[in-house]
Amino acid sequence: MLRTRTFLDYIEPFLYISQEFFATFQKNVLNQYNKTILPNGIKIISETIPHVKSFSLGFWFNVGSRDENIKNNGITHFIEHMLFKGTKKRSAKKIADDIESSGGYLNAFTSKEHTCYYGRGLSEHLGKTFDVLSDMVQQPAFKPSEISKEASVVVDELNDINDNPEELIFDKFEETIFAGNSLAFPIIGTKKNIKKFSQLDLFSFIKEKYGFNRMLISASGAISHEEVVKLSEKYFKSDLGYSAIKRKNYSSTAVQPKLEFIEKEIQQVHAILGTISDGYKSDDRINAAVLNQILGEGSSSRLFQSVREKNGIAYQINSFLNSFYDVSTFGVYLSTNDKMLEKALNIISRELKKLRNVKVSERELKKAKESLKGNLLLSLESTSHRMIRMAQSELYFNRIKTTEEILKNIESVTRENILETANQLLDEDKYVKLIIKSKNILLKSAA
Repeated sequence: MLRTRTFLDYIEPFLYISQEFFATFQKNVLNQYNKTILPNGIKIISETIPHVKSFSLGFWFNVGSRDENIKNNGITHFIEHMLFKGTKKRSAKKIADDIESSGGYLNAFTSKEHTCYYGRGLSEHLGKTFDVLSDMVQQPAFKPSEISKEASVVVDELNDINDNPEELIFDKFEETIFAGNSLAFPIIGTKKNIKKFSQLDLFSFIKEKYGFNRMLISASGAISHEEVVKLSEKYFKSDLGYSAIKRKNYSSTAVQPKLEFIEKEIQQVHAILGTISDGYKSDDRINAAVLNQILGEGSSSRLFQSVREKNGIAYQINSFLNSFYDVSTFGVYLSTNDKMLEKALNIISRELKKLRNVKVSERELKKAKESLKGNLLLSLESTSHRMIRMAQSELYFNRIKTTEEILKNIESVTRENILETANQLLDEDKYVKLIIKSKNILLKSAA
């Protein structure tokens, strides 16, 4: 996953594109967005990409695990599974056959704030994919026998997470740092909840949360906006109703410093240390994104170079910025052996202090910006990435941010912004620190 050189190292000379070229590129490829709101409340956004032969189509609902409570935590993710288990007119096998027989692909994901059911296929099969997805979200069967079987599947998924310290530690970190807020809930839920969900629970949650006013259809590829609108009007004649959005925003401005150990039968030690930062709604989030790039994103970052390359004491080492509408988590994750943990933490501490005390160079700042811009522009080659980016922009900002706007935001970050943000985010005395280790490992220090 991590390499000595990033792909950016090879393409960086080609990323300095002229203003004239970018203007032409933007006009022809980047920002041909269309938006329609149907009378029933469904939003439709799309972009036409004439040089491809396929499409990506997503049915998004503005509902996730943060919209749950302690008693039904995990139900959004469970419903995501159950929509693939059959409708009133299609079995689970027919759902798969209808898409795969035309060379398409169907999947879904649940996050803490959204759920997305999506399909990919050749442009001539857009109608079939639309038919299947609309059937799934409007007419789920939720057969009790299927609920029972799928509960076992999801419990197995939960056990896989618990067996994987790299995944588990992030769930536990957010559980600790967001304590008292629904953002602390794990997306997959708890074993107790998963095993008790009933048909009535699922239908009740759908009725309460899946209103058309919470629905967004996003499409990208060899399609026309008019075709997507017509298909929406054709397949969404029934009304899922209006869903009142009562999401509780995260209001804390600081976290309580904490050191916590979790014992697992594992060979390595896994550690996270971090805090909270600005969410998507804040214009200052871009400063944290650039700081994250400098600190630990990629193999040329400070942490990778100092911890892995120079000292060879950790295979996995990176910083992260995981964002939600109103808050983000920012921190450092690593895995190493127990004998090297203390040394690794000391090196991390040193790098955090450096960024708080000394401005980054113009060269390093430019490299971080180019990396972020390069990642964005390269992602535009994927219709799936484009579909997801459009949808998330609409859901978070009620508009689609243009590529040019994002690039300008990245370019606007200064050395002074990075120093100020570093002093806000890199004080580890205010960090939550979480360490997963074997019970047989005795650590000298984790400070």
